[in-house]
Amino acid sequence: MKHYKWDHLFIAGRWHPSSTDSTLDVVNPATEEVIGQVPLADTADADAAVTAARAAFDDGPWPNMTFRERAAVLLRMGEIMRKRRDELATLDHLEVGRTHAATTAFTDVPIERWMDLMDRVVPGFPFIEPMLPNLVGATVGQGVVHREPIGVVTAISPFNAPWMLSLFKLGPALVAGCTTILMPSPLTPLSAFVLAEIAQEAGLPDGVLNVIPGSPEVGEILTTHPAVDMVSFTGSDATGRRILAQAAPTMKKVVLELGGKSANIVLDDADLSRVAPDVLRNFTANCGQGCGMLTRTIVHRSIHDELVERVTGLLKNVRIGDPTDSETTLGPLISGAQRDRVESMIARGVEEGARIAAGGGRPDGIKTGYFLEPTLLVDVKNSMSVAQDEFFGPVMTVIPFDHDDEAVRIANDSRYGLAGGVWSRDVSRAYSIAQRIRTGSVAVNGGGGRVTPHGPFGGYKASGLGREWGRWGLEEYLQHKTITWPVAAG
Repeated sequence: MKHYKWDHLFIAGRWHPSSTDSTLDVVNPATEEVIGQVPLADTADADAAVTAARAAFDDGPWPNMTFRERAAVLLRMGEIMRKRRDELATLDHLEVGRTHAATTAFTDVPIERWMDLMDRVVPGFPFIEPMLPNLVGATVGQGVVHREPIGVVTAISPFNAPWMLSLFKLGPALVAGCTTILMPSPLTPLSAFVLAEIAQEAGLPDGVLNVIPGSPEVGEILTTHPAVDMVSFTGSDATGRRILAQAAPTMKKVVLELGGKSANIVLDDADLSRVAPDVLRNFTANCGQGCGMLTRTIVHRSIHDELVERVTGLLKNVRIGDPTDSETTLGPLISGAQRDRVESMIARGVEEGARIAAGGGRPDGIKTGYFLEPTLLVDVKNSMSVAQDEFFGPVMTVIPFDHDDEAVRIANDSRYGLAGGVWSRDVSRAYSIAQRIRTGSVAVNGGGGRVTPHGPFGGYKASGLGREWGRWGLEEYLQHKTITWPVAAG
């Protein structure tokens, strides 16, 4: 198996040695083997990266280029991404443990969304917009609204989708004219170094992208440094709160895409032949490690037992094992620590009165890798920890309800509000309920897929601040400036 190794950090458009000899070993979660190594940045490297990004914004050409000029460079990056697609897919298998089928989406979709942003969204985006005349006394005030890059951006990406979520942050930030420091998760840093190589080959100006994996202390430099104007973070709500507090003294803008405990409401007239596979996907895809997954199934009591039976039957077809095998449908959790955490949460749920209808243990016959059986919990009350806390693992909770108002109340009884679903043969009824759920997105009868450039992605409450994807994501990296002048009336 190939061993991936980078000896230098990417700062100011060049490969620089770290200020220390510390390195990060990257472990394949399916085999527990070390598959790569990257240098570990320290606080001096973080300061150097911020300095480089600040200089590139204040003195470099990038923010002063037209959006079409920036998009041309970023389109070149996209073409190189396409050429390196197979390598990126392999990295997704190895460092994330994603299954063969899912890797296609997590590799190809972000590249195509990157290209769509540059090709379709940016050309029609109102970077300069005329202001409607305003009659003030004897003069008519005229003017324009400029949308300008916010400045230096720290982008912190998580372990569960390192390639996709890095691109979803960097695409809009870069085309807006910002300069960036990318801090990937220490568990999955490899694709970020490939991205640095791609940027260098495409001719991205020096300092516009800097890549430095590091410790929480390095992250604190990147979220508190006075030369950083904005932080974009995807991860847990606990870390998001710390970042919000760290950014407050310097009044940075913060975009947070945080956790979820999203509800999938199944009404009494739902087509269970369609619902059951959707329920299965929402706790087995990516081994349940996805913030937008619908991990609370809220089902009408009259069809509760039938749905549980159908999902339990489908679980028998789940194949756990080597993610690179095209027949595998469930890969490992990212680490031993994460598996331990999920197991302890399951045990706590049982203590509170939940019952394991399927799964709950480690799969037989697999001695290495951080694997866990997909677990279906029933007899769950929404007040239980298993219904309120995010597992980030292959666990589904099933909660019964008796009427539509109760279903909405249960769905909204959560500190999170990221995604949601409603199932009914009566689309108008489902749509009415979708409007009442306090969450950033709702899929009616499965929707059309939540990873779309045609709608914003983000959450209410503890699920975060701001939005990503499409023109909404681009807006987050822009400041609005109003320029007016008087024009005599008459």
